[in-house]
Amino acid sequence: MIIGIDLGTTNSLVSCFRHGKAEIIPNRLGKSFTPSIVSIDEHGTVYIGETAKERGMLHPLETAKVFKRAMGTDKQFMLGNQILRAEELSSLLLRSLKEDAEAYLNEEITEAIISVPAYFNDLQRKATKLAGELAGLKVNRIINEPTAAAIAYGISQQHTHTRYLVFDLGGGTFDVSILERYGSIMEVHAIAGDNYLGGEDFTALLCSIFLEKNGIAPESLDVQRMNEILKAAEECKCAFSKQDEVTMSCTFDDKTYTLHLNLEEYEKACSPLLEKLRRPIERSLKDSGIRLHDIAHIVLVGGATRLPVIQRFVSRLFNRTPSMLVDPDQAVALGAAVSCAMKARDKDIQEIVLTDVCPYTLGTEIVAYNGYFEETGHYLPIIERNTVIPVSRTQTVYTAHHNQTQVNIKVLQGESRMAYQNLLLGQVEVPVPAGPKGKESVSITYTYDVNALLEVEVLVHSTGVRKTIIIQNEQTRISEEEAVARLKKLQYLKQNPRYEEANLLQLLRGERLYEEIPEQRHEINLALMNFEQALSEQDRTKIEVSRKELTHFLDKIEFHPNK
Repeated sequence: MIIGIDLGTTNSLVSCFRHGKAEIIPNRLGKSFTPSIVSIDEHGTVYIGETAKERGMLHPLETAKVFKRAMGTDKQFMLGNQILRAEELSSLLLRSLKEDAEAYLNEEITEAIISVPAYFNDLQRKATKLAGELAGLKVNRIINEPTAAAIAYGISQQHTHTRYLVFDLGGGTFDVSILERYGSIMEVHAIAGDNYLGGEDFTALLCSIFLEKNGIAPESLDVQRMNEILKAAEECKCAFSKQDEVTMSCTFDDKTYTLHLNLEEYEKACSPLLEKLRRPIERSLKDSGIRLHDIAHIVLVGGATRLPVIQRFVSRLFNRTPSMLVDPDQAVALGAAVSCAMKARDKDIQEIVLTDVCPYTLGTEIVAYNGYFEETGHYLPIIERNTVIPVSRTQTVYTAHHNQTQVNIKVLQGESRMAYQNLLLGQVEVPVPAGPKGKESVSITYTYDVNALLEVEVLVHSTGVRKTIIIQNEQTRISEEEAVARLKKLQYLKQNPRYEEANLLQLLRGERLYEEIPEQRHEINLALMNFEQALSEQDRTKIEVSRKELTHFLDKIEFHPNK
């Protein structure tokens, strides 16, 4: 069976399609969501999800989160004595999701479809695929998150012809896609977005307001204190979904700091972030050539769209109530599951033909005449962004210098006017006969397919010399030796057995509350000792009873301290 994976910035989900429907696979704790957090202790033991989140409150320097934003970059994360890149951290998370799926489905899982933000560039997509491979998965397809959500939404609709705008605001990224469905064809018209804008930024804003109101300098706080404030800010942000006024409170150094804030004040403070959301929407509408009143459904996707600030912003912007018929937290994972069924040609699913678009402009570097002299470093677009794929486009260039003997074609991705400001994907060099500048002509053909593979063909007209390559950027290509070394390193890192996860979570939670609530340390210590005694006896029934008692006790002091 092929599984679908929504690899999120804040939370990740795994799904499958069986018995005629898409379903979310519960993790080892019985929950739909696995926090995208990884923690590693000094023994090389890996903690994933909820347990990593709890451990991170105690050991922030051994814990990584929001690493999805670093996919495709050279950024490294130091967790204790381990140094890992974003794709390696993602692979540990994917391995955990894979194991959960295998336990739930009672079969070995080797293939997956993984979703990514529509606005992920070539490096980020290749890094995501590499993460899957390091986790032991063959990645059948990288699917755009809004496209997956539109599939989940559109599959349940009876309309034979309709247009959607998918507003996808996750924990760390924002995408907007305009799609059209007619019959069994779903066509993406345009996508735009921001890979560094998401729910985490709305939490960070609350954190900044709290610090400013209380006169606390961020640089005066250690990582653990900042994590406590961020946790309180996240709870405060979510509370706005149920009430118009919230109170944020944190206690450290024997002093309690508070912030009282109403929804109107918070919304006003969010204005710069909301303005950043507006720009990709305007760009996607312009690129698609579709007018706003011709769009039938505004579909909200991503956990951050549950925020009243976001829902009010969308309603005002589009002058209508957006649709939430599909759970915004689960829409992408459910759509990925439907895509798995399509890939497997499942008889229970209607075959839908998907047409997608190229998210970024693809081009090359040229010399351009500026009206006074020739200037190097200009960008020549070859395939414009939001061109329907698969697509093939050709541009002809000419030698720029006298007695030039070779032409170096830089393959670039981006929207900037100057070449150096765009992303370099690779280079192709071809020899040309020496002669006056402008004499030799060279055709450059870019062919971009649905799997985001770019084929570049360069043809020298006078000699017939032709060179064709498939772009695989050097920053993401790894040798067989490096792949073996990475796998060996990751296999050394051991994850806790599935059956121990629930026990470990409550132990870590108890340790955190012991540090956070000094006045109840004695009671917490006794409760933890009792549970540890039950664990040492290795009686499964007794352990479960003791864990429930500990959980109830910790819930009482954390969520209902005055009862």
